[in-house]
Amino acid sequence: MPDSEPRATNRLIHETSPYLLQHAHNPVDWYPWGQDALVRARDEQRLILLSIGYSACHWCHVMEHESFENDAIAALMNKNFVNIKVDREERPDLDDIYMAATVAMNSGQGGWPMTVFLTPTLEPVFAGTYFPPNDGYGRPGFPRLLQTLAKAWDTDREKILEQATQFAEQLRATRGNEAPGNVGQEQVRLAGQQFGRDFDARYGGFGPAPKFPPSVGVMLLLRLQHRAGQSRYLEMAAKTLEGMANGGMYDHIGGGFCRYSTDERWLVPHFEKMLYDNALLCRAYLEGFQVTGTPLFARVARETLDYVIDEMTSEQGGFFSSTDADSEGVEGKFFVWRPEEIDALLPETDRDVFKLFYDITPEGNWEGNSIPHTPHDIAAVARRFGEEPERLRVRLDDMRRIVFQAREQRIKPGLDDKILTAWNGLMIGAFAEGFRVLGDARYRDVACRAADFILSELTDDEGALLRTHRDGRSHLDAYLEDYAYLAEGLLDLYEVTGAERYLFDAERLAHVMLDRFLDGESGAFFHTSDTHEELLFRFREGADGATPAPNAVAAYVLARLGTHLNREAWRGIATRAIDAYGASMNRYPKAFAKSLTVVDFLSSPPVELAFIGGDDEKDLSNLMRAAAEVFIPHKIQAVSFRGNSTLPLVEGKKTVEGKAALYICQNFSCQAPVTSPDDVADALRSHKVTVVQETP
Repeated sequence: MPDSEPRATNRLIHETSPYLLQHAHNPVDWYPWGQDALVRARDEQRLILLSIGYSACHWCHVMEHESFENDAIAALMNKNFVNIKVDREERPDLDDIYMAATVAMNSGQGGWPMTVFLTPTLEPVFAGTYFPPNDGYGRPGFPRLLQTLAKAWDTDREKILEQATQFAEQLRATRGNEAPGNVGQEQVRLAGQQFGRDFDARYGGFGPAPKFPPSVGVMLLLRLQHRAGQSRYLEMAAKTLEGMANGGMYDHIGGGFCRYSTDERWLVPHFEKMLYDNALLCRAYLEGFQVTGTPLFARVARETLDYVIDEMTSEQGGFFSSTDADSEGVEGKFFVWRPEEIDALLPETDRDVFKLFYDITPEGNWEGNSIPHTPHDIAAVARRFGEEPERLRVRLDDMRRIVFQAREQRIKPGLDDKILTAWNGLMIGAFAEGFRVLGDARYRDVACRAADFILSELTDDEGALLRTHRDGRSHLDAYLEDYAYLAEGLLDLYEVTGAERYLFDAERLAHVMLDRFLDGESGAFFHTSDTHEELLFRFREGADGATPAPNAVAAYVLARLGTHLNREAWRGIATRAIDAYGASMNRYPKAFAKSLTVVDFLSSPPVELAFIGGDDEKDLSNLMRAAAEVFIPHKIQAVSFRGNSTLPLVEGKKTVEGKAALYICQNFSCQAPVTSPDDVADALRSHKVTVVQETP
């Protein structure tokens, strides 16, 4: 088709998703998900070809180039199907449902790009992931698949419809029959055992390649170590944090983490960088630093937060979604190096040091190139060159800045600049925690600016959240994860700033979750609201995925708010939401790491830290910094400036002779106030937590 002729794919040019816009030039007659496509499928009784992917997905790009840009393949698609392209990050509801179908149809395997063929009533007929353009290796190419399904639809439609209906009924049944059960510290302990069985003692992490960052799992292990005092849990967490930080999955030149490692050594990543991974990993490294004091963990957290500020933050303050794995059409090209490139950048006295420390070699460590990683301890490298480790670290930082500036001249991977409410909530919490633990006021300010942007620009006139924002336009009704993740981030922000408006916004979001998302029968939360468009079924899930289970985060928000606002009923609702998946948690507790961190929080009344500001603002800041040095996972904290708050945790508490004071409490019963930062750590470590006895 000549370029001068208009193409039907221009339906996508008005979308805000960069992923959909990438496909606007395809010869495929793409529709976005919506009534135009669904009505056409029903009116013409056509199968729907639903293609789900995301902007940073490498294999999504491959399938686009091989198939969706191919005129002959596009002609087959246009002739026989109503073709719908979906950005999974904007529409997690569709991704949840049809990934469940894909996994069920493919012996537990799924991924992206996801290719699902649906009846006009949205029931799955056939599903898979990436399909090559040609037959080979015992599997059909995409054209053959298209022809086979089109012919079957024409000749055996009644049988296909019957089978699709049966499959849809089975899928609905399996998604709604989770057995409840009481969940407590026994399940937390069992999860620790499961992590132990899967632990890779050599490289860290759990299980074989590919290895995904187990951020929430690491945080659960740190809680197990805190409660049980067993060094094994800490060893697993610390080894995993070290392995990821030293591997090529971490961007040693520019900061931030790639999506996952394709090998057991954390060396070779898929090079896309996702906002949510970096938010979750920041929190894991900050907690690891609190527990161990390891400078590497603080350094990685700081560099990652700085990367997000520099590369992933909009002018308005919201955070972008991701950057691509590819640049110039080549995966990883932006990130890899040859020795001669380093030689051209650094003075002769620095070249060998840099290349040894970051493993830049003539043979390379990936496809003839070198992914920077740090296989050698800096002390060993320092000995090799007769230098003090601290001095060598300073020199390496200077070298790294030179290499980074050179890399900035390369063509960068594509940026998905849409702003998602849920992922921004995760990042707001990470910046708030970064401020609390590292004491850098920039992180507090970045968190506040992002929160204010989301509350202003992704909230409709009735106070409901919207899912996504780009180019000045916000749209799509928000999902449970948007409400839960943002509410959690707002709570984190309130606890470090004392700005009560964030607490009250979190409370408002919690009311919406209870009103629109709660399943009164099971006690769990649906992923979509009761006003959402009708789909194949209403999805809910308790296990974690790439991000923490929204049900668990919603429960955690309610549990924390229950103490902040003295609403015991909300802690009960939180408990029931977790118990809704009790039977599944008994079978495979490791998959429910976020839920089990909530269980740990609920297992005893939380430690209540009430900070009361005095005449000198620095006194309050110093007390809060001292408290941040101690890892207390089952805590909440409240701040009152000069005792002027009426919130339950701080109401009536006063300064001590004008000095800022910290009250350490539990069940609103407090120790004598602490006024000296030097006494805070001992007071916190000596505080005895009352543990609730669990029902056998």
